[in-house]
Amino acid sequence: MRQRRAGETRNDKDVKPVRYAYSITTALLLSGATVSLLTGVPAGAQVAQNDDSRMSSVVPRAGAPASFADLTEQLQPAVVNIFTRQSVEVQNPFAGTPLARRFGNNGPVRREGQSLGSGFLISADGYIVTNNHVIAPGSRNATVDEITVRLADGTEYEAELVGADPASDLAVLKISRREDFPFVEFGDSANARAGDWVIAIGNPFGLGGTVTSGIISAVLRTAGGGAYDRYIQTDASINSGNSGGPLFDMSGNVIGINSNILSPSGGNVGIGFAIPAETAQPIVETLMAGRSVERGFLGIGIRPVDEDTAAALGIPEDRGEIVQSLTPGQPAAAAGLREGDIVLEVNNREVTREQTLSFLVANIAPGTRIPLTIFRDGRERTVNVTVGQRPSEQELQQQNFDPESDQPMPGMGEGSATVEEALGLQVFPLTPDLARRLRVDAGTEGLVINAIDPASDAATKGLRRGFVILTANYQPVTTVEQLEEVIAEAKERDRPALLLRIQPIGQNPAYVPVRLR
Repeated sequence: MRQRRAGETRNDKDVKPVRYAYSITTALLLSGATVSLLTGVPAGAQVAQNDDSRMSSVVPRAGAPASFADLTEQLQPAVVNIFTRQSVEVQNPFAGTPLARRFGNNGPVRREGQSLGSGFLISADGYIVTNNHVIAPGSRNATVDEITVRLADGTEYEAELVGADPASDLAVLKISRREDFPFVEFGDSANARAGDWVIAIGNPFGLGGTVTSGIISAVLRTAGGGAYDRYIQTDASINSGNSGGPLFDMSGNVIGINSNILSPSGGNVGIGFAIPAETAQPIVETLMAGRSVERGFLGIGIRPVDEDTAAALGIPEDRGEIVQSLTPGQPAAAAGLREGDIVLEVNNREVTREQTLSFLVANIAPGTRIPLTIFRDGRERTVNVTVGQRPSEQELQQQNFDPESDQPMPGMGEGSATVEEALGLQVFPLTPDLARRLRVDAGTEGLVINAIDPASDAATKGLRRGFVILTANYQPVTTVEQLEEVIAEAKERDRPALLLRIQPIGQNPAYVPVRLR
């Protein structure tokens, strides 16, 4: 595989500043994980760069280090910069205009986008750990065409994606060459304490090889509601492009993988988060073995018990999570859990803010039968449940369909050209599954709006994606053909509008007149 060295020029597209053709949140930093560097000695005699016997000579065991230079010099060769080249399909802004016809392109066009991040080598044969969001497509309409890894000495390699796990935001890449690569090793993040010194090495804003230092601000900090949302918090400066890079302790061990930041401005304000090594290492090993990561799943919507909920029920606060919703057919519903139950313990482990229900269940093997301690009707009781397998992130997104997002509406088929031309609406029959996700009453029948022309009268009248058309001119419309018949009848009678009965999301139905086009 061809290597490009530091002095070798790249083509114009390569050297342009990064410009995103899609939205990449600044909270996702694009950095890497933890490892240990190899010396260049022959095979069989190699020693990791962060081996304890070597680190003791460059890092004082007590107090603040006089300098991080020796430690940085030892570790930096194992930290890499990662670049992706992506193709992004975007809507032609001139579609339907004379300009589009003039240039012979009236449909979507493809443009090139780029992303950048960090990572680190964890083996001499070229395995690299990074964040999934560093190498994933930047939008639903994007595809990743190429992943390039640049080492500290400037050499570049085309990388192979070995495996990715979006739920934990981890990915493993592979690069190859005849010589061994420098690498680092994971450390024991379980012993990390608030106040410990740490350093982060990464590729912020494409600068490459940037080192920052700080301390651990907190351990096991939750920063979301996902199955693996437990992080090491640090004030070491982390910015966009650091994602996937390693967070090292003073022994040179990777104890975290820099992943995201909390910032009102998008820039670093001293609150960064790293995936702990104890969480990342088993996932990385699973991906390296070519297997997918399996996690436990109950199929419930939950919310932490806050002070007011605890006061209303007479239970201790900051313990337990309240069941907000149940997915039919999933383990929690099958075991008899109810909306309003408070789950206090999972498999005899307390549910707290630092040890969430999602985290506890995700770390239990699917098929395992476990006890849940719940609070219901003023007393504690035990419910046994067989843990299911967590669906993919894509399946979970569909189960929690958000009409305000651009994710595809589940179960939709071909649209109707007649309806789109007459009303500026793309509609599909409402299924029971979609009705549940849109929080529409069971038994509701009609046509759900999937897309709307912003220049149409329907948009002017406030119709939105996810609204359901119940009737048209007082006639039920449960199929697209029925709405087409009402449109045809209105046109035959020379009526310029339809009277639609609309079911908005979370509101009462209303009659809305919509003009035909």
